[in-house]
Amino acid sequence: MPTIALVDDDENILASLKIFFEAEGYTVRTYTDGAAALTALAETPPDIAILDIKMPRMDGVEVLRRLRQGSNLPVIFLTSKDDEMDEVVGFNVGADDYIKKPFSQRLLNERVKALLRRTRAGAPGGETGDKKPIVRGELTLDPNRHACTWKGEPVRLTVTEFLILQALAQRPGYVKSRDQLMDAAYDDQVYVDDRTIDSHIKRLRKKFRDIDDTFDAIETLYGVGYRYNEA
Repeated sequence: MPTIALVDDDENILASLKIFFEAEGYTVRTYTDGAAALTALAETPPDIAILDIKMPRMDGVEVLRRLRQGSNLPVIFLTSKDDEMDEVVGFNVGADDYIKKPFSQRLLNERVKALLRRTRAGAPGGETGDKKPIVRGELTLDPNRHACTWKGEPVRLTVTEFLILQALAQRPGYVKSRDQLMDAAYDDQVYVDDRTIDSHIKRLRKKFRDIDDTFDAIETLYGVGYRYNEA
C-alpha cells in the first residue's frame, strides 16, 4: 500500500489521521515540524504528502516551495476553514489539491485515492504507458515518462499541471473551458472551482517563462477558457 506523510503541528490531528489511514492499509509517517518534514520528504519521498499550511517555524507553503525545486511529489494542503487566500497561495506554489479544516476523514481519503490514481496513470506502465509523445512546436510532452520539455529544456510539472497542459496541447488552437480542464485533471468525484484551474495555469506559465521569458503559448479567452497556440 502507498506511504502517506502527514505534516501538522497539531498532534491530535496527526494521531487521529495516523490511526485512520493505517486502518485503511496505508503506511503513515508523521511530522510536527515543517523543517524536519522537508528533509525527510526530500530524502525518502512518500507516495503522497498532506501538509498543513499554518505551522510555526516553517509553514506548509514554504515546505512545498522548497520541495518543488526538485520534486513532483503529490501534495494535498490542509487550509483554514474560511481563508481563500490559503488556497490561492497553495496552488501557486504547486499543491495538487486542498481540503478545508475541519474536514471529514472519509472525504480526505477520497481525495488521497483520487490523487494517487492520477499519479499512477501518469507513471511508466500506467494508463498512459502506450501513448505517443505529444510534440507541438517547441513543446514536447511524454506521458510515458511524465516528462515535459520546452526548446529542449526540461520543465518540472506536478501531476495536475501535466494533465492540464496535456489536455490543452492535444488539440492546439481549440478552446478548453475550465470545466473541461477540470475533467481532464481531476477525478470525477473531486470538486474544484474555477480559480483552482486559473492558479494552475498561472503556475504553468511561470515555469515556462522561467526558461523562456517570451513564452505565450497558453492563451486566456476571458469568460470562455484557455487554448494552446502552436507556434
